[in-house]
Amino acid sequence: MTFAALAQAPDRRRTEMWLLAFAVLITVFGYTYTGLSMNGRVPDGLPGFAAAMFFMALVPHLVVRRFAPRADPLILPLATLLTGIGLVLLHRLDITYAATPRLHMTPAADGQLVWTVIGVAVCTAVLMLLRDHRFLQRYIYLTMAVALVLLMAPAFFPGDTYGAKRWIFVGPLSLQPGEFVKIMIAVFFAGYLTMNRDALALTGRRVMGVQLPPGRQLGPIFTIWIISLLVLVFERDLGTSLIFFGLFVITLYMATERTSWVLCGLAMAVAGAAVVGSTEPHVKGRVMAWLHPMDIFLPEKQRPPGLVSEQAAQALFSFGSGGISGTGLGQGHPELIGFAGNSDFILTTVGEELGLAGVMVVLLLYVLLAQRGLRVGLTARDPFGKLLAVGLASALLLQVFVVAGGVTGLIPLTGKALPFLAKGGSSLVANWVMVALLIRISDSAQRRREPVGQPGGRGDRGGRRGRRVRETMDPDATQATPRVPAAPPAPPSREGGRATGHGRRARRTRG
Repeated sequence: MTFAALAQAPDRRRTEMWLLAFAVLITVFGYTYTGLSMNGRVPDGLPGFAAAMFFMALVPHLVVRRFAPRADPLILPLATLLTGIGLVLLHRLDITYAATPRLHMTPAADGQLVWTVIGVAVCTAVLMLLRDHRFLQRYIYLTMAVALVLLMAPAFFPGDTYGAKRWIFVGPLSLQPGEFVKIMIAVFFAGYLTMNRDALALTGRRVMGVQLPPGRQLGPIFTIWIISLLVLVFERDLGTSLIFFGLFVITLYMATERTSWVLCGLAMAVAGAAVVGSTEPHVKGRVMAWLHPMDIFLPEKQRPPGLVSEQAAQALFSFGSGGISGTGLGQGHPELIGFAGNSDFILTTVGEELGLAGVMVVLLLYVLLAQRGLRVGLTARDPFGKLLAVGLASALLLQVFVVAGGVTGLIPLTGKALPFLAKGGSSLVANWVMVALLIRISDSAQRRREPVGQPGGRGDRGGRRGRRVRETMDPDATQATPRVPAAPPAPPSREGGRATGHGRRARRTRG
């Protein structure tokens, strides 16, 4: 891009640029403050970290300017800020782990920085290659087939320390396919419900004042319910099962606007969770830790059966010691939760060292990012884009809910990674792919809202030639609201079998 093209970029890109600069400034300040607080000196890796954050904000910003100039200006800065906060927290934990060899924890911040670079690179590649999000609608069944294979694959590999099976191991590398599956499922649901929304919304019978779906159309929801239960039973992954099923119910309600689907979904979710929670030992243990977190400190013979972990209790102690304003960055003891300090329990580090205020700020950043995704869904013109944006935003909210609810004691622990903050390359790359899709859909939605030939827009060359240029340059121009052509002139009326015109036209009409 030339400097002249950058100077003519829309105002929303300048807003995005300043917000990105603010996000980088906050991240670099947090990194510096952590080193000063814990070691009494500026971290040695500060120049490299600052340069990495600068380029990870600059490169996607320039790509968005070039390939999605009308996209929402808040999505990219929010993702950058959340990722930067996660890097600062992991750097803070690495200092403690290095000073406490008995914990046997390996450093995580450097590896997370590498995965951040990979995630941002994948995000920019998606924006450059996927010029129209509706291209994904052509391959929804192939996408779902791949998603099911990835979803079932962890069942054939060993589980983690506490029994859940989420990873695929390929040599020294590990992959958590559930993070990518949620995006594939959102794509499939959006495409499937776009094609079948009328059959799902306009048929059924009313029972006790509730419009129930027809039996034939209940097939998909029963299939999703069974798959969720199979994931819960064979992989003991409560978080993925909840996100999987909740995403389907939300998109189904958005497509049909029928509360009966939500009632059926909630009833089946409660029934399935009750059965599995009472029979599966791993899930039952997490339910017992949720109901009796402090009983882990009793003698072993007095503990409830199945209670083996003290993480839930340590998380409550961590939040309690943080209070309103926290102990200060680097002044807490998140290492007491062990390896979970840089996984789903990284939120306890925020609660202990930044207090309730810091937790609320982090949660509000997630809510704002999801709100921008929902807003993209409301402004999109095509049904597929609407449902896809809503599905991606809902998946983000569901994952934040199951993680934050688990560590705060609202629901049983799920073990899912907190998006953008927690350690995990698969989660980070998948979330940046989600950011790219939301940016692409928002750019397309904004383009379709602007009138053809708007001053400053692409193809504004004046007259009919400008419209032709716009239609050739803008792949979404054909989706704009069509203009109604002017009515042709009325034929000359006849009175008494004779035309009322004059001259040659009247003679041709009479002839």
